[in-house]
Amino acid sequence: MTSAADQGPVQLRAQLETLTTEAFRPELAEIDRLETLEIARIMNGEDATVPTAVAAQLPRIAAAIDDIAARMARGGRLIYAGAGTAGRLGVLDASECPPTFNTRPGQVLGVLAGGPEAMVVSAEGAEDSKELAAEDLDRLGVGEHDAVVGVSASGRTPYAVGAVGHARSRGALTVGLSCNAGSALAAAAHHGIEIVVGPELVTGSTRLKSGTAQKLVLNMISTITMIRLGKTFGNLMVDVRASNEKLRARSRRIVSLATGAPEERIESALAATDGETKNAILTILGEVDAPTAEKLLGEAGGHLRAALEAARAR
Repeated sequence: MTSAADQGPVQLRAQLETLTTEAFRPELAEIDRLETLEIARIMNGEDATVPTAVAAQLPRIAAAIDDIAARMARGGRLIYAGAGTAGRLGVLDASECPPTFNTRPGQVLGVLAGGPEAMVVSAEGAEDSKELAAEDLDRLGVGEHDAVVGVSASGRTPYAVGAVGHARSRGALTVGLSCNAGSALAAAAHHGIEIVVGPELVTGSTRLKSGTAQKLVLNMISTITMIRLGKTFGNLMVDVRASNEKLRARSRRIVSLATGAPEERIESALAATDGETKNAILTILGEVDAPTAEKLLGEAGGHLRAALEAARAR
C-alpha cells in the first residue's frame, strides 16, 4: 500500500511548503491577540474573496458539467471521491440530491476515504492510499458511463489522485477539483478545476476558504447537471421528493407557482399523479390526464418543458 510517508518526512515537508493552501501568513501571526469581532471581520473578508476565485474557473466548471450531464443522460452516475473535509463535502452534496432532485438510489454518490464512519470520526490516514481508492471504486463497478470527481484542497492527496487515475483507466469521465495551481489531481483528470483561494487564515486549515470554494463548485456541479437533466422547470424543483409534510407543502407550492391553478385543481392533480409534482404540472398546463402525462414525460426523458410542448402539439 503506497503511503505519503514513504516519500520521507523531509521530501513531504518540502512538497507541502510549495502549496499555496499551506502557506504561512506572518501578518496573521498574532491574530489570537485580537478582539473576537476583529478576527471575525478578517475571516469574513477572507471568505469574500472565494467567489472571485471560483469565477475565474467558470469556463472549466461549465465544460465539466456538460460532460457529466451527457454521461448521466445515458444512465451513468456522478461519483465524488475524496478524503477528510474534501471527501465529506462530496458525501454531503451527494446526499442532498435524492430529496432535492428525486435522483434514483446510487445515481449520485460520495466515496470517502475510510468509509462512512470517517464522516464523524477522523480517518485521515486513509487519504494516503491510491490502492484504497481503486478498491472503493471497483466495489461500485465504475465504468465508461460514469463521471468521477476527485476532490482535494491540496491537489496531491493520494486517495483523490488515485481515484481519478483509476476511474480514467476504467473509461469513466474524470474531474479533478483542487485549490492549488499545477496540481497532480488536475493533471490526472479530463477536466482540471483549480480554485486558487490563497493561504488560509489558520495555516493549512483547508476546511476554511478551500472548503468554501469546493462547496460552491460542488453546488454548481450537482445543481446545473440536474437542470441539464430536466430535474427543474425554470427555477422550480419539479422533481422534489415529497417524503414529509414540509416537502408535501413545498410540492403543492411548486405546482401553484408553475401553473397558477386554484388549490382544488392542484390537490386533484397531485392525487391523480400519486404526488408527482412534475406530472401534476403537466396535467394542468398540458390539459392531459395522468397516464398521458406519464407517457409524455417518459418520451421526453423526464424534461417537463419538452413534454409540455408535446402535449400542446397534440
